[in-house]
Amino acid sequence: MQVRVEAASGNPGIAMPGGPIAGPAAWYGRDLENSTAWIHQISTQELEELDAALDAVKAGNLDIAEIRRADFALPTFGKTLDALRGDVLRGRGFVLLRGLPMDRYTFEEAAILYWGVGCYFGSAVPQNAKGHLLGHVIDLGRDPQDTSARIYQTTARQTYHVDTCDIVSLLCVQKAKSGGLSSLVSAVTIFNEMAKRRPDLAAVLFDTFDADRRDEVPPGRNPYYSAPVFSWHDGLLTTQFVRRYIESARRFSDLDPLTDVQIEAMDLFEKLADELCLFMDFEPGDMQFVHNHQILHDRTEFEDFPDKKRHLLRLWLCPPDGRPLPPSFEDKYNGDIEIGNRGGMYIDGATLHAPLEPV
Repeated sequence: MQVRVEAASGNPGIAMPGGPIAGPAAWYGRDLENSTAWIHQISTQELEELDAALDAVKAGNLDIAEIRRADFALPTFGKTLDALRGDVLRGRGFVLLRGLPMDRYTFEEAAILYWGVGCYFGSAVPQNAKGHLLGHVIDLGRDPQDTSARIYQTTARQTYHVDTCDIVSLLCVQKAKSGGLSSLVSAVTIFNEMAKRRPDLAAVLFDTFDADRRDEVPPGRNPYYSAPVFSWHDGLLTTQFVRRYIESARRFSDLDPLTDVQIEAMDLFEKLADELCLFMDFEPGDMQFVHNHQILHDRTEFEDFPDKKRHLLRLWLCPPDGRPLPPSFEDKYNGDIEIGNRGGMYIDGATLHAPLEPV
């Protein structure tokens, strides 16, 4: 069931769920804290298949960015990964693969293995204006307040957000000395709680918000994009939220200041995210896969070791069987929301590649 409301902006006929949303996506962090249902422990047989696939790729002398699913054969494990992709896209919204023994691989070999597993979740899309298909989440000493910097290049807390892709994934290469916990929260559960406590504020988030592109602007687009936080489309709640970018977009003179009610709605959204989330402490070799359209992710502030830095590899992935996105997402997705062919940042002059060094 759905209802239609008139937004504060005057935009008529915005669709909203007519009641709480049920199903596996409506989870509470407290219920998953002591559960291992969201963890897949990689078995000895699965490791043997990974090693065989790695050997085949190395024998073929393929560049990482050239590797496709057909190049990385996993006869049995591949079927398991397909099922886990289904859990990510149509179930709980995330999974953690655990047990890749990082100490027996070179850095390049670990990156190839990670990329190969990622191929079973989707095709890699570029994560920034440099065309990086393989990202490095590491402190580069950037200032979190710099509007051209990305928060993953700092040690600061990220705050809850989503990325411009269907699935975002991380591989832990090196843990921090302290902090750096990963945190996930269900957007469905946030909506259910907002609708129960403050339905007026929940309704505000179905209207359009402008968000900063942080100087990574596709051809023909504004330096900011416009999209609602919540969208009810095809019977699914789809969410996009990066408050830091919503606020920094006010640097553009053609945008109005945020209203008091918009700020109040975002305050409640973030308060609930902090209440409802699930924390996880990555171990080297952990691979996390998260559905961006129903899960928001965060990272706590961290401190590095004196001689080595916290280092994660990242993939933005476009699966062949993703959900339909509402037309209101076209601006954020550069005009293309076709299933299996969307997401990423395509900037003029950028060459798509998978760097093995943080740059």
